[in-house]
Amino acid sequence: MRPKRKLRVCVATCNRADYSKLAPIMFGIKANPDEFELEVVVLGSHLIDDYGNTFRMIEQDDFDIGSKLHTIVRGEDEAAMVESVGLALVKLPDVLHRLRPDILVIHGDRFDALALATAAALMNIRILHLEGGEVSGTIDDSIRHAISKLAHYHACCTRTAEQHLIAMCEDHTRILLAGCPSYDKLLAAHHRDDYMDIIRNWLGDNVKEHDYIVALQHPVTTDIKNSVKIYELMLDALISFNKKTLVLFPNIDAGSKEMVRVMRKKGVEQHPNFRAVKHVPFEQFIQLVCHAGAMIGNSSCGVREAGAFGTPVINLGSRQTGRETGENVLHVRDADTQNKIYHALELQFGKRYPCSKIYGDGNAVPRILKFLQTIDLDEPLQKTFCFPPVKEWDISQDIDHILETQSALAVDLGGTNLRVAIVSMRGKMVKKYTQANPKTYETRMELILKMCTEAVIDAVHLNCRILGVGVSTGGRVNPQEGVILHSTKLIQEWSSIDIRTPISDALHLPVWVDNDGNCAALAEKKFGHGKGVENFVTIITGTGIGGGIIQHNELIHGSTFCAAELGHIMVSLDGPECMCGSRGCIEAYASGMALQKEAKRLHDEELLEVDGMVDLKKAESVSAIHLINAARLGNRKAEAVLRTAGMALGVGIVNILHMVNPSLVILSGVLAAHYQAPVQQVIGQRALTSAQNIQVLTSDLEEPALLGAASMVLDYTTRRIY
Repeated sequence: MRPKRKLRVCVATCNRADYSKLAPIMFGIKANPDEFELEVVVLGSHLIDDYGNTFRMIEQDDFDIGSKLHTIVRGEDEAAMVESVGLALVKLPDVLHRLRPDILVIHGDRFDALALATAAALMNIRILHLEGGEVSGTIDDSIRHAISKLAHYHACCTRTAEQHLIAMCEDHTRILLAGCPSYDKLLAAHHRDDYMDIIRNWLGDNVKEHDYIVALQHPVTTDIKNSVKIYELMLDALISFNKKTLVLFPNIDAGSKEMVRVMRKKGVEQHPNFRAVKHVPFEQFIQLVCHAGAMIGNSSCGVREAGAFGTPVINLGSRQTGRETGENVLHVRDADTQNKIYHALELQFGKRYPCSKIYGDGNAVPRILKFLQTIDLDEPLQKTFCFPPVKEWDISQDIDHILETQSALAVDLGGTNLRVAIVSMRGKMVKKYTQANPKTYETRMELILKMCTEAVIDAVHLNCRILGVGVSTGGRVNPQEGVILHSTKLIQEWSSIDIRTPISDALHLPVWVDNDGNCAALAEKKFGHGKGVENFVTIITGTGIGGGIIQHNELIHGSTFCAAELGHIMVSLDGPECMCGSRGCIEAYASGMALQKEAKRLHDEELLEVDGMVDLKKAESVSAIHLINAARLGNRKAEAVLRTAGMALGVGIVNILHMVNPSLVILSGVLAAHYQAPVQQVIGQRALTSAQNIQVLTSDLEEPALLGAASMVLDYTTRRIY
């Protein structure tokens, strides 16, 4: 809501350049005394004789200066700039406290303006920043954007600048696309009848329109040495070009003293073709730029105001890199030779270009005044930022992101291979290592420690914090002690082995160990179909048959750690012999080894091959896959073997259902997809009515053993039982 009382507006100006942008607004505020009360604060180089004592032009414009603050520490180097900001911060609080403005208007990207914005923000004074969102390519960018972050309101000049401010998370409702206020004056005043009198006054009676040059080069504070060199090359090129030239002194930034020294060394102030001046009133400067044959240097005036007249411009160096420019600007970014600059002068001098209105249409001031009138002084002073939506995993302080970097080292000891993996909290295999599993205990332990050490080193570079080590292995395991009690025949010299101690001692990490079937169940519980399921069974159908049972969210081990030896559930009293020494076990019917044995028997009896199969004589060995392919192609003997295997597995699972009554059965391993349908069919035929609707799913996990080993480390619920 618009305030009933007049809005007290303080305009702070630091130098001749920003006054040219602020003056039109000040005139507009002064012309509306019923709406606004104007206070003027002058500081910076306005009050320095070497830079023209330009505060006098403010007084000549009939503005009452409420405060003059001497804030410049002389030295014209980096330290002096910092000290000047500090001095301004010391003096500004008293002035702002006395004036108590409703809003402070600040322009641009000067270090003085940064001091103003800092003081006002800390004193809870609203700030309107002019010309924010622009890009120029020097330290000015950092200062400009810092002021924008402190400012509450923004009046920008171009659509691109507006988009930059929005991208910087500024509230779009507090951004006004106004145009440059100086354009209001220059578009209205550049067609003066007395322009030749102004030109002759500054450059002499013999000069003609479009036959002189305006030069204005400022130091680049991030590369002072190079900017002084470019300034020297520019003066050499101008001397050689032999045209009347108006040279304005550089601004007060660090490096300006060295540039003035170069100018005087070359005798520019005494040269007949040159006129060196500290200041030109803006109305007259407009006429000089408008009717010049060219403008050269790195002033923002060259890329902004000069475009409104179509004046040719040679922009030197990096100070205006990133600025939007019209076609009148020729950039010499790497101005490393006099000849390059001279050639640019030859290309540009005397040309005329179409007038550009990139930075304004002459109506900026009315827009800004209207914008000021809409400011509600009753709304909260604390500014808010409009951050774009971010993906969850891009937020560094989000707990899920933090957990994502926490990882486990997983080890899987198989009959053929030894595998190690870095596994993230979400089950991602960050990096995996595979080696052949050695045949002896010593070489096996040596390889485990070597692979784990390599993985721990890699984890640092992968930004993963290893919380511990989980080991999955075949055989009977005491997880409480970390001891392999009895191994399968597939892994030799692997019984009564304390695997926890050597790994923990070497890596200085906690270690968990369990049977590969139990690990598969833990993997499903944390990452697979068992997530959120209180009671389920996982059955591995691979080389052997194994599995794990989750009951009331806990893994069942049994009194001697042989619970869930599901492959050794007997489904026949006189069935085939099992590797455990018994007969009629599920593993003796349905494991990969059992199917391979039957495939080899049929092959030896020449009963396996059917039309469409690969010539088995050329195959290296007969496997369970050959049996499955033969069955798919109509081999009745192969079909009978698989039917018996499916029946045996199904009957065994029915027994499991009747013993522990899970709500879900998950088949894992290479044969899982083949067995799903037959097992579901046997359950429907042979299970009790209360168990017939229990679902059988195949696992979606590609690495259940590694994921299960990792879950022992990562899952806090599982940790409690170890």
